[in-house]
Amino acid sequence: MTGRRARTGRGWDASPPRAGDADGPPRPRRGRRDPSDGAFSPAAGAPRDDGAPPRDEAELAREVCLRQLAVRPRTRAELAAALATRGISEEVAAGVLDRYDEVGIIDDAAFARAWVSSRHAGRGLARRALANELRRRGVDGEVASEALDELDEETEAETARALVERKLRTARGEPDAVFRRLVGMLARKGYPPGVAIRAVKDALAAQSAEAAEFADGIDADALADAEGDLDPGVRPLD
Repeated sequence: MTGRRARTGRGWDASPPRAGDADGPPRPRRGRRDPSDGAFSPAAGAPRDDGAPPRDEAELAREVCLRQLAVRPRTRAELAAALATRGISEEVAAGVLDRYDEVGIIDDAAFARAWVSSRHAGRGLARRALANELRRRGVDGEVASEALDELDEETEAETARALVERKLRTARGEPDAVFRRLVGMLARKGYPPGVAIRAVKDALAAQSAEAAEFADGIDADALADAEGDLDPGVRPLD
């Protein structure tokens, strides 16, 4: 007997074969994936499954931008990259993004200020690391500099000291090893050698007599100058 066999509470019963059983379930039509929400939707100009006319390119561009912005604020460069991925032409993308600039939906200066404030407070990142992050997100150098100017040297030094003090609560090992690890931690967060070394030296001096004795032997200025002469990509104290 041909057909599918399905198990029931009384044993095995035969049921008529269903359409498509021979080849398995029908596969859904492939579409282009929208990275902002995981949904499938046709590209601009592509035929619609529901028989509706092809999507207008500008309409699709606006939809992509709004979905991206619903996740988190984006820079103009990030939205332009998302539109390019969806196959939106540069001319249409520029028109949509220009309009969003005009009405304030896109504001790279506000994005940069919020990014600097949030990442410094939440992750303790210093100006150099923040500048790299803003550059990767396509923020103009002058716009980024204005946002970074709101983070002054005194605030950086205070944050560096707070980071070191928090790490010292669970740090183990000889003062020399602890010193090197903590300076390396601050270097990865973008702190200049002088700021990092002084923050660790001051924190060690207040920790214990042994650590204070070690800290007294550190010439922070000389060590900072030596670190500054090295290639920026080298982290000898890490």
